[in-house]
Amino acid sequence: MEFSPTDWQAIGLSAKVAVTATLLALPFGFACAYLLVFTRMRGKALFDALINLPLVLPPVVVGYLLLLALGRNSWLGSLLNDLGIHIIFTWKAAVLASMVVGFPLLVRSIRIGMEGIDPQLISASRTLGAHWYDTLFSVILPLSTRAILAGCSLMFARSLGEFGATIIIAGNIPGATQTIPLAIYDYTSVPGGDRLALGLCLVSIVLALTVLIFNEGLVKRFQREVRR
Repeated sequence: MEFSPTDWQAIGLSAKVAVTATLLALPFGFACAYLLVFTRMRGKALFDALINLPLVLPPVVVGYLLLLALGRNSWLGSLLNDLGIHIIFTWKAAVLASMVVGFPLLVRSIRIGMEGIDPQLISASRTLGAHWYDTLFSVILPLSTRAILAGCSLMFARSLGEFGATIIIAGNIPGATQTIPLAIYDYTSVPGGDRLALGLCLVSIVLALTVLIFNEGLVKRFQREVRR
């Protein structure tokens, strides 16, 4: 099966969007998980609900809300436009859509890992006079590594398959914003495109499996190092 240059651009863009979205979301995801697990902030239930809201909303709704928030008629969109920053209908919009849709999976994975940390280790760290940031970097972060890797893998895989929010806020522009799911959508709507759509489906599956297998290898390696 031979892919066209546009197909290769879609494959490359999908990987680029997924990697960028995951890396940009990681520090925010870690911070949100930390706040949910180790602080007594007010409105924690509401904060948790807002983080998980993209999981229950249709992706098209998420994309439309982002379009309203970043459109030229909104204050944020006007501000960005005045600064010369253009997001709508660019690959950056695809990154933003993937970040929002995949963010709950990232936070949930890291949160589960943090909740599994022995509270006595944190208490001992504080008893010895460690500041919160010392405890964070010497206890919480190392013990959350496995959960962070799992969360990144889930978000990367979710970003590869993002369609609804992306097509609303980024559009389906071949060579510019067209990712693998959008290219597949195009092929399924034209005669004789089933074979090429299947080929892109296989590429998407291979990419996702590669990331998951790589993540599993890192987790096992990390576990061996911890046992030592």
